[in-house]
Amino acid sequence: MSAVNDDANAGTTAVREAHRFDEAALARWLEANVEGYQGPLTVEQFKGGQSNPTYKLVTPGRSYVLRRKPPGNLVSGAHAVEREARILSALGPTGFPVARVYGLCTDENVIGTWFFVMEMVEGRIFWDATFPNVSREERPAYFEAMNKTLAALHQVDPEAVGLGDYGKAGNYFARQISRWSRQYLEDEDAGRNPDMDQLIEWLPANIPDGDEVSIVHGDFRCDNMIFHPTEPRVLAVLDWELSTLGHPLADFAYHAMMYRMPPNIVAGLAGADLEALNIPSEQDYVAAYCRHTGRASMPGYDFYIAFNYFRLAAIFHGIKGRVLRGTASSAHAKERAKSFPILARLARESMEACR
Repeated sequence: MSAVNDDANAGTTAVREAHRFDEAALARWLEANVEGYQGPLTVEQFKGGQSNPTYKLVTPGRSYVLRRKPPGNLVSGAHAVEREARILSALGPTGFPVARVYGLCTDENVIGTWFFVMEMVEGRIFWDATFPNVSREERPAYFEAMNKTLAALHQVDPEAVGLGDYGKAGNYFARQISRWSRQYLEDEDAGRNPDMDQLIEWLPANIPDGDEVSIVHGDFRCDNMIFHPTEPRVLAVLDWELSTLGHPLADFAYHAMMYRMPPNIVAGLAGADLEALNIPSEQDYVAAYCRHTGRASMPGYDFYIAFNYFRLAAIFHGIKGRVLRGTASSAHAKERAKSFPILARLARESMEACR
């Protein structure tokens, strides 16, 4: 999850004690499974990222990225690096901006957990949704690039790229509300919250009419994209762990929630002077997505926002649980855990705005 500042999240550091592994065993696997690999190998750990520890693999010829399941006891169904590898491999041939996957390892004897290795895409990651290092004149083009990229994803035919079975088709909101409610209720270490308890009752009874199915990213934010070094162009979309087949408007509303999100939680625009920054308004951003996807309008948008605040609160509740169990994979996980009750309150307030 994004937050704090660029320096806190960007770049790499020495591998943290809890996430070390047998680097010689990894090097042997790379030699056997990654075409063109040549050592010697140096391993560093990326500072950002909450859920799956992510490493930079440096060799004299090129660098790679490794994503792995974290060590320790894991919530069932979470940290599915094999799904990330699968969707990246499926989307790559379509021209959608993703990193190339070199290999997936499901043998826990190599480094202790499943992992995959992919291309290291060089470019810029913006941890701040105001795009502070971009000129005022260029800023709208960056928002247009994000909007068009998400719209393009939602127009990929899952069957045509071999992802027809990537998730259950239909009833996305009911299934997601049930999934995150269950995960919240089962994580007894992280405790209960009255706002979340209200949402668990209200959301299933208030799902808007209409059902659509597309590939959804699940965590589409500015800091989960690598932009071209100098141009307003997305080179790679990152962090596909929450991707599935789902409702495209849920996916878009999660992304557009940046307009209402406090910037100290994840990359958000709450409190920012959009006009001074030359950032399109939330209403204009919604209209742009409708234009890119051929929609006349987006009824139910307020529900989609409430649902997404609830879902993000449930994810942060899970981070809180991992912090308490000692398995959280980011140095900033404790700060995220503190944000859980704030997100739960924002979710409840969004729910009340729908009534």
